[in-house]
Amino acid sequence: MELLEAHGQAMDVFDRAMHKVGAADWDSPTPCTDWTVRDLVNHLVVEQLWVPDMLAGRTVAEVGDKFDGDQLGADPLRTWADASRAARTAWLRPGAVEQTVHLSYGKESAEEYGWQMTTDLAVHGWDLATALGADAGIPDELATRLLAYIEPQLAMWSGSSMFADPVPVPDDAEPHARLVALLGRQP
Repeated sequence: MELLEAHGQAMDVFDRAMHKVGAADWDSPTPCTDWTVRDLVNHLVVEQLWVPDMLAGRTVAEVGDKFDGDQLGADPLRTWADASRAARTAWLRPGAVEQTVHLSYGKESAEEYGWQMTTDLAVHGWDLATALGADAGIPDELATRLLAYIEPQLAMWSGSSMFADPVPVPDDAEPHARLVALLGRQP
């Protein structure tokens, strides 16, 4: 599975969960123990807001603090829709995946950045759906591809604050369960 196909599927996972959020859900807890539903959604919206600038070659310093704080406003679903559409459009621009981007830790290939974003969309889509008592619906092919992306990097991530420690699951667990467990969630 190529990056842009995986990214589109992962964005759909998060988008489907977004459409299940009710007015009373915004303060609900999520599997990300420090975040409410609103915090989680804001995190993903902010990530999407950064994409057009990053893929346009801007540095973190050039973007500055314009995406700090709560970006959701009074209509979080509309904000998500606008931010995700702009991000997806930037990713689909010819040559976007072949360039170099300037991330907080330095220069990186846009493809690596894309896999990071894709992983976040899928896993946080699962987090959001789980917080709402819904099935995230991560396709097996997407989960399998993200496992192949994550597994070689897991040792490097160990001990960082990026993810909780992996949760054990049976060897025959579904791909989406193995994916979220690998990143510290209880499937």
